[in-house]
Amino acid sequence: MAQAVHPNVAGSLFATDGKSRPLQNALMAITLALGLLSFITSFFHGLHLLTAWSGLVGLAVGIYGQWISVTTRERFGLILGLGASGVGFMIGMAHGGLFGGLLS
Repeated sequence: MAQAVHPNVAGSLFATDGKSRPLQNALMAITLALGLLSFITSFFHGLHLLTAWSGLVGLAVGIYGQWISVTTRERFGLILGLGASGVGFMIGMAHGGLFGGLLS
């Protein structure tokens, strides 16, 4: 019975191989949070500085997370966060950019 040797991880939210990966899970959570922040604030024209910077940092954290990710679940969460960060970053750039008249 080979299935008795392997742990049941069907209910696990983050790791599909039964190992603890706190760095990858933290990067995924940070990327999702920044992506959500960037995407939501992109609906408000006056918040373009927050939108652009949170999107840029979300992209950087998400790309590093993708580089060191191991499981499919980590990559799935990172891709969702990267997509939201990218959309928010681009809309923030269109509304005024990273500095938005502060350096002109």
